Amino acid sequence: MPITTSVTKLLNIRVPVVQGPHFSSSVFTVQYTPGGMQWVGLPKLVAAVSNAGGLGVITALTQPNPEALRNAIRETRKLTKKPFGVNITLLPSINPPDYAGYARAAVEEGVKIFETAGNNPGQLIKYLKENKAIIIHKCTTIRHAKSAAKHGVDVLSIDGFECAGHPGEEDIGGLVLLARAAKELNIPYLASGGIADARGFAAALALGAAGVNMGTRFMCTVEAPIHQNIKQKIVDSTEQDTTHIFRTLHNTARVFKNKVSMEVVAIEKRGGAKFEDIRELVSGQRGRLVYENGDPDYGIWTAGIAIGLINDIPTCEELVSRLESETEQIISNMNSLVVKSKL
Repeated sequence: MPITTSVTKLLNIRVPVVQGPHFSSSVFTVQYTPGGMQWVGLPKLVAAVSNAGGLGVITALTQPNPEALRNAIRETRKLTKKPFGVNITLLPSINPPDYAGYARAAVEEGVKIFETAGNNPGQLIKYLKENKAIIIHKCTTIRHAKSAAKHGVDVLSIDGFECAGHPGEEDIGGLVLLARAAKELNIPYLASGGIADARGFAAALALGAAGVNMGTRFMCTVEAPIHQNIKQKIVDSTEQDTTHIFRTLHNTARVFKNKVSMEVVAIEKRGGAKFEDIRELVSGQRGRLVYENGDPDYGIWTAGIAIGLINDIPTCEELVSRLESETEQIISNMNSLVVKSKL
């Protein structure tokens, strides 16, 4: 029996699993360009996830301009006939990207599913809804989720403290956030952060989520366009191998614990650190090269504590199929815990 939820029906997918752009919940400073799915949410991976029955998501800001995004959408369409989405994340910046251009290019190419994130998304959401798009919006607090719902988004992605990238400044884990979401939200929501296997998937459903959003887990698949050394590093790591940077700047981001990130943490611990003091260390281009040259210590790259649950590098088809079948089995086994009284 397939796992059917409001999200599978709304998005027309078989399994309620979304390939999170990973960086999309990250907070960025003016000069910081993130790693993570910033460089991973490309057509090959996106199509593989969609073909496997989930929802693949192109990261718009991976592309240098709206025309490049248009080409990426066309490339993805050549690889899958299944639904896929586009992520547009609003970044705090003096010179912001052409968000309107990215949105317009995607809409003109017929994309009907968008994931949004970041501050003040009202105008973007308004434009997408005017074009009859389905919107998934990422939040790290219930109050922000309620605000997004008022703007008219269709699905919320609730990011717990376990997530890669930006977990917010309130340090609330997914267990509590998701339970609160079940009580207080009136639209479907996805669970995001710390989910990499069927146990997490089943737990999310039990907590009221209509599906899951996974970033780190999809980084460690055959189709993810990153160096094999980095995938193996994820397999070899535990949940203790991430750290938070930008804590003292009130701009917290969870990243992989390596030489560079620990140097950033050390600078922050001295007190009075400014972004200029760490700018070169957190360069997005250095993070991008991690995925190309395979050196996990070359720059900052994001990873959630879900790395403690990842011990192989499957294809997306193998991963989604396994998630589906094992989650169904867990749910079935839990049914056996309820014994009807003979009285």
